[in-house]
Amino acid sequence: MSTPPDNTDRQRLFGRGSWPEVRRIGDILRTETVGGALLLGAAVLALAWSNSPWGDTYRNIGNAEFGPAALHLDLTVGQWAADGLLAIFFFVAGLELKREFVAGDLRDPRRAALPVAAAVGGMAVPALIYVAFNARTHGALAGWAIPTATDIAFALAVLGVISTHLPAAMRTFLLTLAVVDDLIAILIIAIFYTTSLDLVPLGLAVVPLAVFGLLVQRRVRSWWLLLPLAAITWALVHASGVHATVAGVLLAFTVPVLRRAEGPGPGLAEHFEHRFRPLSAGVAVPVFAFFAAGVSVAGAGGLGATLTDSVTLGVAVGLVAGKTIGVSGATWLVQRFTRARLAEGLSWWDVLGLALLAGVGFTVSLLIGELAFGPGSERDEHTKIGVLLGSLVAALLATVVLRSRNRHYQNICEVEERDTDADGVPDAYQVSDPPR
Repeated sequence: MSTPPDNTDRQRLFGRGSWPEVRRIGDILRTETVGGALLLGAAVLALAWSNSPWGDTYRNIGNAEFGPAALHLDLTVGQWAADGLLAIFFFVAGLELKREFVAGDLRDPRRAALPVAAAVGGMAVPALIYVAFNARTHGALAGWAIPTATDIAFALAVLGVISTHLPAAMRTFLLTLAVVDDLIAILIIAIFYTTSLDLVPLGLAVVPLAVFGLLVQRRVRSWWLLLPLAAITWALVHASGVHATVAGVLLAFTVPVLRRAEGPGPGLAEHFEHRFRPLSAGVAVPVFAFFAAGVSVAGAGGLGATLTDSVTLGVAVGLVAGKTIGVSGATWLVQRFTRARLAEGLSWWDVLGLALLAGVGFTVSLLIGELAFGPGSERDEHTKIGVLLGSLVAALLATVVLRSRNRHYQNICEVEERDTDADGVPDAYQVSDPPR
């Protein structure tokens, strides 16, 4: 029988987590990878259609309105995708973040420090770079938050395409970083992109939200009770002027993570996550991407004018250079102040590869672009070009770095997965100290 590894591995940056969390994260990442492939397909189809002779048909579909006008819900198809379907995306992100910090490995502040710091750094530096490019451009500063968010589905699709054996701890870090910066992004949207606020519907939204919270705290799972309450909460938040996706996060934070009594099976948050993640990754995000990514590549004034516009450059450079500097710099600061070492077998080249991959932005970046400049505006079109260009460059650079290390990653994965006993848990994940 092999000797369990020393627990000091868990004190290192990118150290192994617990085996249950590794398995759970693996299931999540598989779903997100499939969703990423659908996202890529939707974006390519939108670009092809919008630049084809039938581009007007694409735009007419996206601008078609439907919904009850009396409830201020006579929205375009594109708005339903951005305000409605993305609420599902943020509901799932909220569930994941709450579970990680309540019952996952990140309930240990030492393990949570790295992805949280990396997310903050990876949002602050891109925003500063965007501001530097647009400080003297009238009206352009409204888009300062565009290059701040990582699209986990898109990033995982890149990993799937390049077939790299990225260690589980690094994949978990990337997922957690993306979820944290998605939640910071929703705070930015609520605070900085709420142009008008009606306190009456916002106050009324508290009622169905509280009833929803009361029911889920009592472990009620009946969809015919919960879905109407969630829909009413969403509609009232939308009517208040706050972006409706905020309702998804608020609803997620009411869902309990832990089971009321000991026993087999997932808690309610994990149960909802299993139910709604395929809907988010497979439907909500790809449909939003389809209606958001359609942009005329030439743009107003031609391709040259679009590529040299300060908004396009600020977004693209923010995603590539800003994310790389922000994520790797924050990681270095955590290492510097905690004196923790990188996990055995990893180097700063691996941190650089992850930081570059974090520059793959799409869903939330496009959403903020629409909020900042208005759907279909010239600057919104330039935002889309900047997001697509920056994400493509970041993906290509990350591919070069990560593929060059792939044989090394494969060796790490083989070490982690071998010596599995009858209990099905690899010895690398068995620690000698008793559970806390």
